[in-house]
Amino acid sequence: MKKPSFLERLTGSATTREYDRVLDEEHEFGEAEGEEADYTEDWEQEQASTPAQDGELPVDMYQTNDAIVIRALVAGVSPDELEISITRDMVTIRGVREEFKETNEDGYFHRELFWGGFSRSLLLPEEVAIDEAEAQEKHGLLEIKLPKLDKHRSTLLRVRTNAAHK
Repeated sequence: MKKPSFLERLTGSATTREYDRVLDEEHEFGEAEGEEADYTEDWEQEQASTPAQDGELPVDMYQTNDAIVIRALVAGVSPDELEISITRDMVTIRGVREEFKETNEDGYFHRELFWGGFSRSLLLPEEVAIDEAEAQEKHGLLEIKLPKLDKHRSTLLRVRTNAAHK
C-alpha cells in the first residue's frame, strides 16, 4: 500500500479501501495479505538467542567529612557472593540474585522483582584510601565506607644514608 501524503490523509482523499483493509478485524497489524503472523513466537526466539545482560544495581552515594559512603539493597544475595573491586577513583559491585521458583509462569499475578546477575560501576568524586575501605551487610543493605585520602596531610621524612661517618 502506498503511504498517502499528509495532505491526502488530512483531506480524506486517499483511497479508503486500503484503510478499510488495515482496519478490518481479521487483519493483524504488519501482516501481508493472506499471511499469518505469530509475533509471540518470534519474540520468544529472539529472547532465547539474546545473551542475558546484567541488571544495574541501584545505589545511594554520599560523602561525610572523612569518607565516601555507598549503599545498595542486595537482599537475597549472600555477602560471600558479592564481589566489590575498588581503585582509588572507582568502585564496582557485582553479584547474582538466584530465583527460587515455587510456581510456573501462569501462576504469577505480578512479576516485578529482579533476578539474575547485577553490577554497578561508580566513578568516585575523590580519591580514596583503598586499604582502609570497609564493607558490611545488614538486613539486605550493603554499606561501603571509603575513607578519603587526606591530600593536605604531611609528614616529615628523615633522610637516611648508607655512607659511614668517620
